[in-house]
Amino acid sequence: MKVVLQNLTKIFPSRNKKSGEEVIAVNDFSFTIPDGKLIGLLGPSGCGKSTTLYMISGLQKPTGGKLFFGEEDVTDLTPENRGVGLVFQNYALYPHMTVKQNILFPLQNLRGADKMTKEEMLERAYEAAKLVQIDDLMDRKPSELSGGQQQRVAIARALVKMPKVLLLDEPLSNLDARLRLQTREEIRRIQKETGITTIFVTHDQEEAMSISDMIVVMKKGVLQQIGKPQDVYDDPTNLFVAKFLGTPPINVFNGYVKGEKLYIGGTEKLEDGECVLETKGAPDGLVTVGIRPEGFIPDESGALVCRLNNVEVMGRDVSIVSTHAASANATVRSIVDADYKIAAGATVSFALKPHKVFIFDKETEKRIYFGDQKPVEIKEEN
Repeated sequence: MKVVLQNLTKIFPSRNKKSGEEVIAVNDFSFTIPDGKLIGLLGPSGCGKSTTLYMISGLQKPTGGKLFFGEEDVTDLTPENRGVGLVFQNYALYPHMTVKQNILFPLQNLRGADKMTKEEMLERAYEAAKLVQIDDLMDRKPSELSGGQQQRVAIARALVKMPKVLLLDEPLSNLDARLRLQTREEIRRIQKETGITTIFVTHDQEEAMSISDMIVVMKKGVLQQIGKPQDVYDDPTNLFVAKFLGTPPINVFNGYVKGEKLYIGGTEKLEDGECVLETKGAPDGLVTVGIRPEGFIPDESGALVCRLNNVEVMGRDVSIVSTHAASANATVRSIVDADYKIAAGATVSFALKPHKVFIFDKETEKRIYFGDQKPVEIKEEN
């Protein structure tokens, strides 16, 4: 089922009666979610991603804009008439019911033409349980299950109605690290097997990038960037997106461009910086420089010279931790191949990979493209 968000806006009234300032949770959000895809809604707490999910589900009504499932306008439809399955962060299982009863519950509330016989309901419940691999736990109560098993019950309960759209609101937040990894792989498997259009809300960028067909990055209710996870990582449209995606995070420096050359450090008069790269086509001016950790090449004659703190060996990779006067981060973290031999000394010098270096306007924080860099075209799928 294709889902179309058309200028979707949600405004909450102010809690402070004196100031009267409204809170714009989602601001003029337009996006088409292709049929059968898994989309990650990503952003920090308070960015509007859960509010967007609740408007899609019908739990919250938009202040403005339209919402379509396929060609049908569902903006004013109640949640039970939208054909959605919703999985919450806290699972919301009924503690006095068995796993089987929890999964059956949505089917038992069907009325009219949708009403099913007991045999049909049981068959559907066991199909959903088998899909999430809990069909041997049907007689247990939620208190007898692990966190990961409870999560699977919640997903089975959402799937049992065979929804047009599956909505997941931070479903892995309550799980430990190992279980999160396992469960996100299961969610991806289930989505691929069912082919249900799925929208997955998370603040964890690694989580979103690992299982999503596309990610949608939000900030303060405003859409920042849409694209395939790797495309957004490789081609951030602004400084916020560049900083939000990536582990370790991107290294940020103050700098400037002068004569189509990039300098790190220096003054507002565009002088006294270290020339580190040619930036053909970039205009002169102060910039913020972002360098991905894998964008550094240890080179004794390299233009970027940092003060060496320590070297962390991480198996196949080596992490060089250093500092630089122009760095906005406390430390500069560079990931290089373990085959590189780092010379002992007070400093370490780097050459840079141009495609891993991004420059942003100092004021607007929008991306400035240079050389062979160009924005990735987003082709909307039907």
